[in-house]
Amino acid sequence: MAATLFEKIWANHEINPELIYIDLHLLHEVTSAQAFEGLRLAGRRPRRPEKSLATVDHNLPTNHPRSIADILDPLSRKQVETLEANCREYGIPLLSIDSGQRGIVHMIGPELGLTQPGMTIVCGDSHTSSHGALGALAYGIGTSEVEHVLATQTLVARKMPTMRINYLGRRRQGTTAKDCILYTIGELGSDGMSGHFVEYAGPVIAQMSIEERLTICNMSIEAGARAGAVSPDQTTVDYLRERIPVDEETAARWIALASDPDAEFASELTIEVDEITPMVTWGTTPSQVLPVSGIIPEPSNESEQRAIEYMGLEPGQALTSLKIDEVFIGSCTNGRLSDLREAAAIVRGEQVAKSVRARVVPGSETVRRHAEAEGLDQVFIAAGFEWRSAGCSSCLGMADPIAAGRRVASTSNRNFEGRQGRGARSHLMSPAMAALAAIRGRLAIPDASVSGVEPKPKPKRYYLPMLSAKIGR
Repeated sequence: MAATLFEKIWANHEINPELIYIDLHLLHEVTSAQAFEGLRLAGRRPRRPEKSLATVDHNLPTNHPRSIADILDPLSRKQVETLEANCREYGIPLLSIDSGQRGIVHMIGPELGLTQPGMTIVCGDSHTSSHGALGALAYGIGTSEVEHVLATQTLVARKMPTMRINYLGRRRQGTTAKDCILYTIGELGSDGMSGHFVEYAGPVIAQMSIEERLTICNMSIEAGARAGAVSPDQTTVDYLRERIPVDEETAARWIALASDPDAEFASELTIEVDEITPMVTWGTTPSQVLPVSGIIPEPSNESEQRAIEYMGLEPGQALTSLKIDEVFIGSCTNGRLSDLREAAAIVRGEQVAKSVRARVVPGSETVRRHAEAEGLDQVFIAAGFEWRSAGCSSCLGMADPIAAGRRVASTSNRNFEGRQGRGARSHLMSPAMAALAAIRGRLAIPDASVSGVEPKPKPKRYYLPMLSAKIGR
């Protein structure tokens, strides 16, 4: 019987109709403390500690800290200290401050080869859907569920309805994966994928790199999806072979997980990408988005009216008239090496506008090292950017918040009120568009020289034997 990727993964992990086995459990310092305390109060220990991996990312300063002593904020320091203590007590592998492989939790799984096709992956963070780019069933869970997974290596869950979005046509020069997913969210609305496992497919997705697919899957949650994924293919296999040993039998098994040609989905949609141009959000949800050449619409409901007021906009105002105060390039959406290359190609030989504060925050320390080896840090520094260490940073405004009233061009995934700092005004866009905004000092339409297309990264070995040898059912 024909089956979808989701159905195949679910069948391989279903214990009963409401319980599934979890292959990989990712933890960070913000959402795990209460779960560990729950274990402690119940007198329980993690059932399979080797199936978990913890890192510090959300509330860690990105001013190149080398130890806990370098964390000046008492809350941040306490959260990191607590995570380290819990991991020591319960034998959970941890990539902490002094680890050269730490980074945003959704960055390190793929780049270390821990995220693999057919796996079930959970984390106390909504953007866990990123991992679906490698053909996994991955989604965010709450703190009580974090405790349950630690204690049992299982999760109470029910099957999700499936949706397939087929991307057809040919991308224009300068149209990135970020533009494609922002356009899709704008078309479907903030609840257009509500509760679904969304599989992205079609020739456009097939031609995307894993880095681009990660961006697409990362933002699935912004249209209400439970999880997003791409069926594994040769691109998936090649990506993982650059990081871990993969034999032919394993590769064949992974590719066989792809949705069968005649598999049925609860719903299917088609996106024609031919006319998608660089996109920018104007409001306070990712669904409030327009081409950068657009104008602020007349509000059609109370939500849009509130968004216009919060963002300090006027109906009929051109997006290109908006001056930018801050630029943030980073996050689990766009903090990969390919993203930094994309931005560096725009700023090389240019200067950040005097009125703009611009920051580049690599998504992991591995990305930071490789970017520095290529000289990308010097390109950004010469242009007037701040070059930071890895972390979530200004994406959610815990470690590096944007001040109230400041307008920021951001490569992150959310533009909710206060998301990047209390009163901050966020416009989401691709790394190329954010870099261009830094140089121009305003939102700008890219010219023909801004391609947004980067060469495929050379193979790098990210193999982490301590962990990857233990991943799997």
